[in-house]
Amino acid sequence: MVTLYVFNPEHDLALASNLSNFTAPHAGRRLRSDLGYLPAIWADENDYILVDHVGLARKAYGRLRARIGGGPRQFVDKNQLPHLAIDEVRPWGWDPAIRSFLLRHGVGAVPSEQDIRQIRDLSHREHAAAVLARLQCEGTVGQSVKADGLDVVVEKLNEWRRVVVKAPWSSSGRGIRFVEGTLNDYHRGWIRNVIQHQGSVMVEPYYNKVKDFGMEFCIDEQGGVHYLGLSLFHTRNGAYTGNLIATEEEKTDMLSHYIPVDSLVNVKENIMTSFGSMCQNRYRGPFGVDMMIVARPDGDGFLLHPCVEINLRRTMGHVALAIPPFADGYARVMQIALTDKYRIRVRKA
Repeated sequence: MVTLYVFNPEHDLALASNLSNFTAPHAGRRLRSDLGYLPAIWADENDYILVDHVGLARKAYGRLRARIGGGPRQFVDKNQLPHLAIDEVRPWGWDPAIRSFLLRHGVGAVPSEQDIRQIRDLSHREHAAAVLARLQCEGTVGQSVKADGLDVVVEKLNEWRRVVVKAPWSSSGRGIRFVEGTLNDYHRGWIRNVIQHQGSVMVEPYYNKVKDFGMEFCIDEQGGVHYLGLSLFHTRNGAYTGNLIATEEEKTDMLSHYIPVDSLVNVKENIMTSFGSMCQNRYRGPFGVDMMIVARPDGDGFLLHPCVEINLRRTMGHVALAIPPFADGYARVMQIALTDKYRIRVRKA
């Protein structure tokens, strides 16, 4: 079984556009070009990794390999695709654009259009809201309401006073607006535009976040959900900046200073049960659930928000989990840095 891996970080935007000929913004194209070699971290030596420039990918992976270990990998560009025997394709995420691109370049091992529609439907934030409701128990918090008109947004704003409004499909840090008090003309226009193009928005109370983290999973061909590990990450203005590389025990210990370990275990098991039934025969592959620890309104302790987002694709948390903890016992931080180009950096925490 030979697999072709593709790093398409523009996936969320492509899914939102729902276009087969989607053109990513410049930053997305540059990120894909500079970091296309990333799947080499988890690919097997007989697999292929699609990159824009084979020579540059070999050099970049060589530098990363010197830091984290790993074996040699096979990099290919799009002109080589028609000549390769490929049994399976595993992109960062499936959307109409990556399916169309692969078909145009002679790769037939792609999902059907119906499969892609199902993945897009499951990626709608209303499904994350449904999972969130099922995860509520002692020590957790979180609400999310689907709004197909401004009246619902206004109603929730009057009730909660401070809200987060999200587009049903968007990438991290984009498609999200914070509103306090009343809706101004800018927010009204943005909400109307999203509803016109995507059918609705999601409205949630604003929470006093203390720490971001997530749990990473995968779904196998039989619909079984497998837990892969915790993802402790950092964001700035809603955009991802870095992941902790440490043992599961170390990460669990860090979170236990805020919430009981039993709460994490219960949430993990409930996600595996509820998501397995929701995605059965509709999706297989990696997915991640973003969570956060929030301060109680009275300031006395913390609560767990168990489902801020569901990413029905590979995540940077999966990348961090593919890098084994270092033998010297020190935790590391994996970061994406932009200098003359995007680079992956791994340094001591």
